[in-house]
Amino acid sequence: MAKFSGKVVVVTGAGSGMGRSYALEFARCGSKLALMDFDGKGLEETVRLVKASTSADILHRVFDVSNREAMFGFADEVLQHYGTVDMVINNAGVAGLGQPGWDTPIESYERVMNINFYGVLYGTKAFLPELMRKNSGHIVNVSSIFGLVGAPSHTDYSASKFAVRGFTEALMVELCNTKVGVHLVHPGGIATNIAKAGDGEAFKKFNDNYLTTSPDEIAQVVRKSLEFGVVKIVYGNDSFKTWLGSNFVPLKWLNRLVWADMKKTLDLGSYTKAGVR
Repeated sequence: MAKFSGKVVVVTGAGSGMGRSYALEFARCGSKLALMDFDGKGLEETVRLVKASTSADILHRVFDVSNREAMFGFADEVLQHYGTVDMVINNAGVAGLGQPGWDTPIESYERVMNINFYGVLYGTKAFLPELMRKNSGHIVNVSSIFGLVGAPSHTDYSASKFAVRGFTEALMVELCNTKVGVHLVHPGGIATNIAKAGDGEAFKKFNDNYLTTSPDEIAQVVRKSLEFGVVKIVYGNDSFKTWLGSNFVPLKWLNRLVWADMKKTLDLGSYTKAGVR
């Protein structure tokens, strides 16, 4: 934990869930925090919780990660306030519409990609020059186990998380001969609010069946993994079997296994209507 004492850690999506847990975890390590979220009320609660248990220095701002100018302005403010940055955890994300691809409007793909992928891209691009300048630090980009396998009724979300994976793995290669660590996180079913904004029985079934791992637990795992230099972190409910399947099961069989596992949580009406059930 001493490794992160005095370090400046940026966390996006810090107003709840994993983002809040990352903030608390690194504050306990003695890190200085730069936090942001679209939800101002949630972000204020995170700040309150951090201050109640630590003496961490905190800079926090409210904006949308899909706003490129706001993200780069935030980076400038962080560098002006702290003089440097040591870690960026690009965590902010939203769920998709929860409908099969043929019923998902293009606007949903645009919304989810803007936040889940471009938010990660902007957070990386805004802070990476400082990390490269001093040749140290960490970029931590949060994908999902749905960035390991395609998931039915999640084409918008999976697309965004596969994009995060591809971008981050390519960046890892580019920076492999430097001391800037690039890390990719594939959380399994973490008990956060990301899917709770959805309506209907399908969202409830999905939450009840899959979102069971504590966000505090994965925050601790990520922190320990960074201490040991792990670049790909897969953790949370169903994450290990998903990783195994994505690496060792032929895709044709894997597709059927994923369908069999997830169909109990889906709204099957659209599948029946389309004749593909």
